[in-house]
Amino acid sequence: MTTAGIDLLAVSPGDDLRWLTGFSPVADERACYLFVAEREGLFLVPELNAAQSERHIKQPFVTYSDASGPARALAEAGTQFPSPRVVAVGDTMRADALLLLQQTWRDAKYIPGAVVLAPLRMRKSPEEIAALRRAAATADAAVQAAARASRPGVTELEVARAADEAFRTAGAPEVMATIVGSGPNSAFPHHHSGPRALQGGEPVLFDLGSRVDGYCSDITRMAFLGTPSARYREIHAIVDDAVAAALEVIRPGAAVSAVDLAARRTIERAGYGKQFVHRTGHGIGLSGHEPPSISHTNELRLEEGMAFSVEPGIYLAGEFGVRLEEIVVVTKTGCEILSRLPRDVKIVE
Repeated sequence: MTTAGIDLLAVSPGDDLRWLTGFSPVADERACYLFVAEREGLFLVPELNAAQSERHIKQPFVTYSDASGPARALAEAGTQFPSPRVVAVGDTMRADALLLLQQTWRDAKYIPGAVVLAPLRMRKSPEEIAALRRAAATADAAVQAAARASRPGVTELEVARAADEAFRTAGAPEVMATIVGSGPNSAFPHHHSGPRALQGGEPVLFDLGSRVDGYCSDITRMAFLGTPSARYREIHAIVDDAVAAALEVIRPGAAVSAVDLAARRTIERAGYGKQFVHRTGHGIGLSGHEPPSISHTNELRLEEGMAFSVEPGIYLAGEFGVRLEEIVVVTKTGCEILSRLPRDVKIVE
């Protein structure tokens, strides 16, 4: 904070607060902030969450009731932290919570809290990596269950429910995503599983994620109902080659942009550059999407302990799409892939 010229950090309930303290109250409309300055902190919290928060957060508290509202508590915070020039706020803070801060410190400049929090959260500790491995194991189980549930006539929603159940059986208390895209729906990168029935002679995309011990999983695999066509096999192979090319360049000191470009150039050389419509990946940890963004515009250098997805795709509108996704952790010499599943097409007879 001192290096960045930040006088006050304000973090609301969410993953930033959970990372800093190991706990977060419910993120609702009630104003709640952890304030951190150079030598002191303050936790402003509604009364109904105070007793639970005291078990986890060791800063001094200021509370307010639903009847009184947060005005007095914010005035007390304004007295404790007078005239900050720069206030960094958590990136996912609600707009109404931010507006209250701007009314409290009207002359301050407000910047994203990621300036100081992202560099810390990006480098995962051994304990965090172990949690990511546990989450990844539940995602592997969900993919296998989704493939078993896939057959002609079954709907995307029914397959998604099979994945959801497998996540929970494998030990994931929270399911983050169960995207099942069949046939032409697989060409929508962020498809919502729906009532469409799976049909023979078409692919099915599974993009599945969970949260275990606070940490997220995310995986994408493909299945094909029947014998895959030559065109499908071609596209699948190109995407798999793009994943492999990206994995090859991952090591400490490599530029994030090099990871994206390795995948992107593989797809471009095959003639499908315009059908790869998103970045190659995103960071993962307590949040399903967090820094670093694996984009060809990001010149950040990789460091040991960073965790992110590698998920290139080719999307042929009205026909089908193929995306294959690995979660990796940067090691001393390269990277560790957290999934234990192959990326080859799962053929469902």
